[in-house]
Amino acid sequence: MGAQLQVEWDLKDHGWAVCRISEGPAKVNLSVSYCTDGLADLLSSIGSLYGTSQTARFFFDSEPTEFRWVLRNQGADVDVSIYSFPDVAISPDLPDEDGRLRWASTQSRSQLAHVVLEAAQRVLREHGEDGYLAKWAMHPFPVAILQDLRRLHLRHDPCDLAHDITVPPK
Repeated sequence: MGAQLQVEWDLKDHGWAVCRISEGPAKVNLSVSYCTDGLADLLSSIGSLYGTSQTARFFFDSEPTEFRWVLRNQGADVDVSIYSFPDVAISPDLPDEDGRLRWASTQSRSQLAHVVLEAAQRVLREHGEDGYLAKWAMHPFPVAILQDLRRLHLRHDPCDLAHDITVPPK
């Protein structure tokens, strides 16, 4: 853990987004299809690490590629690994190690939650709920999941950073 973690969620054409993750020179861009509710899955998986879950897994469908996220609690830290598999239709039963490791890092849970919350809040500010649904199409903006993660983060993590709690009106 040295360079600052950054996460961006950029809505693109109808039903597509790019999730950009960087930490210093280590960067990955993941294309995400609306076939999965990617932003909601990302937020809820990080939220699950505040409970008894030691590992959270979810994936982004990139038609046909699968980007599988594996989040492992390590005390106050989280090991994050992202694997790619060539075909989402055949990869669900494959072990993580059969995928190609695209990005890996260890972050404090506080830092990881904070940057993901910021990324989701930027999307909500930029598009609003209606604009998000118009671009993403199959899934509404995950307002409740965002609020749940923010609540867990503020309750359990030592975080002195600013927290934007603005939810624009519909």
